Amino acid sequence: MKKETIDLLLRHVDYLDENWELVQDCEIAVKDGRIVGIQSMEQACVDYEAKEQADCRGKLFLPGLIDAHMHTGQQLLRGRVLDEMPMIWKRIMLPFESTLDEKKMRLSASLAALDMIRSGTCGFIDAGSYYMEAAAEVYADSGLRGALSLSTMDEKGLPETIAMTAEEAIEKTDALYDQYHGKGNLKVFYSLRSLISCSEELIELAASRAKERGTTLQAHMNEYPGEIHPYLSRYQKRPYEFLKEKGILGPWFLGAHSLLLSEEEKELIRESGTRICHCPFSNCGKAVPQTPSLLKKGIPVGLGTDGAAHGGLSMWNEMRIFRSVMNVTYGVPLTEPAVMPAKTILDMAVKGGAACLGEEPGAVAVGKRADLIGIDLDAPHLWVHGKLSNTLLESVGAGDVKDMITGGKFLMKNREILTLDEERIRREALAFEEGAERWNI
Repeated sequence: MKKETIDLLLRHVDYLDENWELVQDCEIAVKDGRIVGIQSMEQACVDYEAKEQADCRGKLFLPGLIDAHMHTGQQLLRGRVLDEMPMIWKRIMLPFESTLDEKKMRLSASLAALDMIRSGTCGFIDAGSYYMEAAAEVYADSGLRGALSLSTMDEKGLPETIAMTAEEAIEKTDALYDQYHGKGNLKVFYSLRSLISCSEELIELAASRAKERGTTLQAHMNEYPGEIHPYLSRYQKRPYEFLKEKGILGPWFLGAHSLLLSEEEKELIRESGTRICHCPFSNCGKAVPQTPSLLKKGIPVGLGTDGAAHGGLSMWNEMRIFRSVMNVTYGVPLTEPAVMPAKTILDMAVKGGAACLGEEPGAVAVGKRADLIGIDLDAPHLWVHGKLSNTLLESVGAGDVKDMITGGKFLMKNREILTLDEERIRREALAFEEGAERWNI
């Protein structure tokens, strides 16, 4: 029998293939962060010599989920924005972010990393905040795959601690890029926090620099009518039309939320190859995205949590909410209960998220990156599971994720976090919560 040396061998694996169909009792061989072999345990033709092995009986493996839009800088606002009157962005979130320092950002990133690892999110895109160097160090240690941004705005009247000119915003993002782009599993994206908070100069500079460096430019887009009306008034153009005229739309652009789209904007997004993502729990307070028509046009769409201040960092929650919103909005009027099938939503959370992150689509297949999660099937709500792709959407939660492998390395094994000091983070979080009133939260 042929012998091959590898880094990791997963034995007795049940997994979902690229079509989300079950394949049972296999060996998965991993080398240099990629899957190099999959073979049936019964018909093995390669004898692997592995540095590490794991028995995976009782688990279901699938590609890791990707949170295409989250906010590291808002982790400490958890539970403090729900039921608040609008506009929470200007009344609560922005004032809080202006009080961030290295210590709070390090704790925020630590909590976010733990939450994502425990819930099966292998990859993420941070929407941009401050003291991102502190967050980057935590994320690099965590082993997660992700993209970081600096929050960039140059509108007048911002708190002094976060006020900056267009040139300063680009210089700070350049410094973050130079230090952390390509470090471990991290990337750095350029960012426009929102178009109405950025001058034309900043918009053009950020787009130019992102293209020059071969990375992504991301922005909150078409989330509120108040983001659209100023562009109609000032330029007689909707936001995506404005960006098209500036030559900014393209595969390098990521539009977060993208809820209130005209037919013309959808066509511009399709033609340019622009990527977008929705955040179901957060979006429910604003509008329902036109996802069926976007997917029909072939537009890459990912899902994000917008967390943690809005609804936590569980992509399982987001997928379940999204399924319900799509059904009640589009399925019920059409009497079409499968208007947004489980497999389509899983594709969005994995393949759509990968497109947003600028990565190859995730899959349990030879040649693919070994970013995998293992679901514990030995739980009462999963003993009877029928069609597994449906059950993942209906019943699986963050607590069912038992293993996480990113780039061929275990970040969590049998619920034990291997890359971060969970007890230290717990102590710091409890100390923060006890003193939260002193931080004016």
